Parts: sequence; structure tokens; C-alpha cells
Amino acid sequence: MMIFNKWETKDIICADQGISKYLCLKAKIIPNTHGVMKSTPVEKAKINIVERLINKMMRSGQGKKKLSGKFIRGRHGCGKKDLMIKSVDLAFDYINKTTKENPIQVLVKALEYSAPREDVVRLQRGGVVSNQAVDLAPIKRLDEALKNLALAAFSKTFKTNKEIHVALAEEIIAASKNDQKSYAVKRRDEIERIAQGSR
Repeated sequence: MMIFNKWETKDIICADQGISKYLCLKAKIIPNTHGVMKSTPVEKAKINIVERLINKMMRSGQGKKKLSGKFIRGRHGCGKKDLMIKSVDLAFDYINKTTKENPIQVLVKALEYSAPREDVVRLQRGGVVSNQAVDLAPIKRLDEALKNLALAAFSKTFKTNKEIHVALAEEIIAASKNDQKSYAVKRRDEIERIAQGSR
């Protein structure tokens, strides 16, 4: 069995040992669990990584405060899973055509490079608020990487004629090369730089 009946998942290699345990590559023709595994983070780790990307693409709203007002996520796909499955399928075809590689392997590489290792939490002691650097859990690292890949795709399609599958494919390819043109890689560097200053 292959994802979208095209892409093998047997020979996919994840060099990052931290996230490899939570990177589910179970092959399904249509990656859709219909919301069965959603209640706990442990169950979320059993969902295929392609489906988790599709779920992130279905979200709407303005994103974080830093991005508010710049663009609205969704691109008429909020809650429409069939539309997002089709978009991700087209994006994988574009990746394969451009790189001549298995798009699942390219996605895994992109997640390795765009997953931050540290973040900052705000601690309040009395009336004093300070920032403290903390290590991120592997499942949180994957969530951040997927969110930033989806957010980058929407930012590139906002107020342009670029199609969502092309924007998503270009972002995944750039992130898989650890390219600074990728929003997800830039965001990872920014998060880690702030955390380094808060040690």
C-alpha cells in the first residue's frame, strides 16, 4: 500500500532521532482517520505525518499575534479535507517533478530542518516576569514545523495568483535544503536565537 497510491514509505530515512519516534509513516491510500485519534498527544503521534500536514492546512484565522493583520489562513479550505487532500497530492506531484525524489522523503527532511529544538517560556516570580529557555518535546517540535510549513504556504498565496499546492511544494523543497528563503527555517532560527539569549 502507498500514500495516494503513488509514494512508498518503506525506505524513508529520518536522521533526527528525536522526532523519528513520533513520525508515523504508516502507508494509507487516502491519509484520513476521520478524527478517531485526536484526544491525546500519544494518539496524535500515531496519525500519518501526511495527514497531520493536511490537518494543519485546514486551519483558519490569522495565526500568531506577530502575523495578525498580514493575511488570513484557509484559502477557502477550512474544514474541507477533500480539498486539502487534493492540494497536498498535487504538491507532492510538483515536488517529485522538480526534485526527482520521493516527496515523503523530502517532507521528512523539511521537518528535520524546520523543527526548533528550544523555545522560551515566561516565568512570573512575584511581580517580575522573566523569560526562560526550555527544550521542546519531540511532538511539539513536529507540531511547530508542520504549522510553519502550512503558514508559509498561505503567506505566499496571499494577494497573489499562486496556487496553494505550488506554494506548499516550494516551501517544502526550500525547507528540505535548509534554505534561508524558507519561512519555516527562518522561524526555527529566530526561535532558537531568542531562546539562546534567554539562557
